[in-house]
Amino acid sequence: MKHQHTVTMKQTLFLLSVALLSLSIAQGLNPNQCDLPNHGSTLQVFHVNSPCSPLRPPKAMPWEDTVLQLQEKDQGRLQFLSSSLVAKKSVVPIAPGRQILQSATYVVKVQIGTPAQSMLMAVDTSNDAAWVPCSGCVGCSSSVVLDYAKSTSFKSLDCQASQCKQVPNPTCGGNTCAFNMTYGGSTILANLSQDTFTLATDPIPGYTFGCIQATTGTSVPPQGLLGLSRGPLSLMSQAPSLYQFTFSYCLPNFRSANFSGSLRLGPVGQPKNIKYTPLLKNPRRSSLYYVNLMGIRVGSKIVDIPPSALAFNATTGAGTIFDSGTMFTRLVEPAYVAVRDAFRKRIGGNATVTSLGGFDTCYTVPIVAPTMTFMFDGMNVTLPQDNLLIHSTAGTTTCLAMAAAPNNVNSVLNVVASMQQQNHRLLFDVSNSRLGVAREQCSS
Repeated sequence: MKHQHTVTMKQTLFLLSVALLSLSIAQGLNPNQCDLPNHGSTLQVFHVNSPCSPLRPPKAMPWEDTVLQLQEKDQGRLQFLSSSLVAKKSVVPIAPGRQILQSATYVVKVQIGTPAQSMLMAVDTSNDAAWVPCSGCVGCSSSVVLDYAKSTSFKSLDCQASQCKQVPNPTCGGNTCAFNMTYGGSTILANLSQDTFTLATDPIPGYTFGCIQATTGTSVPPQGLLGLSRGPLSLMSQAPSLYQFTFSYCLPNFRSANFSGSLRLGPVGQPKNIKYTPLLKNPRRSSLYYVNLMGIRVGSKIVDIPPSALAFNATTGAGTIFDSGTMFTRLVEPAYVAVRDAFRKRIGGNATVTSLGGFDTCYTVPIVAPTMTFMFDGMNVTLPQDNLLIHSTAGTTTCLAMAAAPNNVNSVLNVVASMQQQNHRLLFDVSNSRLGVAREQCSS
């Protein structure tokens, strides 16, 4: 359901100020910032709306509309989560794609095939198989597709392939294994295929992925998706000796203009001074990265949250996950209401609370927000204002960038989302069943 809202004069001024800021950023961007080299197995990462993208829409959306659209897409994202769900230093640059692909994702450059074709693929910690739009795709929104006929290393997998049993809803029309799935509010029909994927300077021959033949809806990342989950067709599972089930990333601010973030693959070069929390296993949602969230502190005070709102339950799917594909953190309703009320109390009663779209804690006067600390088993993560607030440059509108979980199957799931992860290094050490978080400035 789309949120209904009206635009007031103050919000109009808010939009104008941000539009001018966006224009000044775009005009002042050095083209060389958009083509930084990869290093070893570290890839650049940027948000899909970054000015660096060749697919950036020629006409930028108003800031308010962009944020509200991203939050609405989170609703579909949470529906997807309900149905889920030799080492060297390898670093792949990451960038935000908000200004590139109009999608609330972070993307990395992946070379596919022989000769290589470049795709800007969304990184997704809650998705298993990779998939890309292929030539002839019906309904695909991107003009950039994989022309598999030009790749000498491409092949389709037949129905007898073991991987055909690892994809959702496999079908065998003819001898090619096909599968269909939902992603957010979209549907995907793909042929199971293999080709060489190259990340930074690491070629991975025979990488299994979905070659998309048809899609509906607008939730599918335009140039495809690279799954980083714990599933059998994820990147970690397909390159176990190369990356040893270890990776980390730092997501830049989603308004960053270049590939200033990074996806670091394998155990070499990972941070040493980092605190960990154990990863929990949920057989019903085995791909997701569950952790034990024990409490939340607003300022110096621990919020009174019912224990059941944070408890891990493998039967119901309840608990807390880290997810790179959701934009704004969602807490189950009892937890969110308690945290929101504590936040409002710290701001003070003199500031009038307003709402904007799906955000119910907004202010039209300057505020000084308290820190918020997520207390996990074994580590605390304290979020500064940059990870808590969305606001205009002029400071005319400021909102708490969180919301209650939707009233569906995910009403029991807490999701620590990408905005709250920005400018932190998240280390997924799956082989040792632990997740680490450390503050790291990676925004340009």
